[in-house]
Amino acid sequence: MDLQARKISRALPGLFGIHPEPDQYVVALAGNPNVGKSTVFNALTGLHQHTGNWPGKTVDNAQGSFEYLKQPFLLVDLPGTYSILAHTVEEVVARDFICFGRPDATLVVLDATCLERNLNLALQIMEITPKCIVCINLMDEARKKQITIDLQGLESELGVPVVATAARKGEGLHSLKDAVYQVSTGLRKTKPRQLRYSSQVEEAVQQLLPDISRLVGTKLNPRWVALRLLDGDKSFIASINQYIELQESPGLLKVAAL
Repeated sequence: MDLQARKISRALPGLFGIHPEPDQYVVALAGNPNVGKSTVFNALTGLHQHTGNWPGKTVDNAQGSFEYLKQPFLLVDLPGTYSILAHTVEEVVARDFICFGRPDATLVVLDATCLERNLNLALQIMEITPKCIVCINLMDEARKKQITIDLQGLESELGVPVVATAARKGEGLHSLKDAVYQVSTGLRKTKPRQLRYSSQVEEAVQQLLPDISRLVGTKLNPRWVALRLLDGDKSFIASINQYIELQESPGLLKVAAL
């Protein structure tokens, strides 16, 4: 990443009230409600955290820090949400930060006792960014229900690191930190599974991709933008335009973050 791109990447979180130190990697923490996401957040950050509101929103903004192998991280606890296809204020906050805030990695927490329902969010996030880690939490509850999970098989299917935890008991946290470190620093390259849609949708995406790629470059995932344009979400299209303009004019980032 060149110096200018790094400056933009560091400045973008500030638009959301996130102000990392120069050497901190920013990690977004996402998940459905009631999957133990806050427990994971507390287990990783301990007392090194503070809360506020997302700029312009009455939604809590919790941030915490931790270190692993002498590398500092800033963990941003996103609102619990069932979908990135935003319908609520909480979903808009989560979607916009993952898409436009340029976190260095996104950690998605799932409930080991109901993976099928939770995987929907993980797959949606993997459409936005390849820098994703899946945390299968509540493994202690899964054991009580005699649920077994093929972690290696799931990791192979998803194409991203999958780590099992029981956060309230401290189980799996070291492995989780290591996976976050590997993905955030780029030491581990991921190849997330991409959903395939109907032939009509895929054909439309292919028609849109050349023009979208010219417009967004590496700023956003062109395929994901094409899918959202097909959704016809006008508010999100306006958000895309706004953030592209900010990234093309770095001087505006400081003003917008104030």
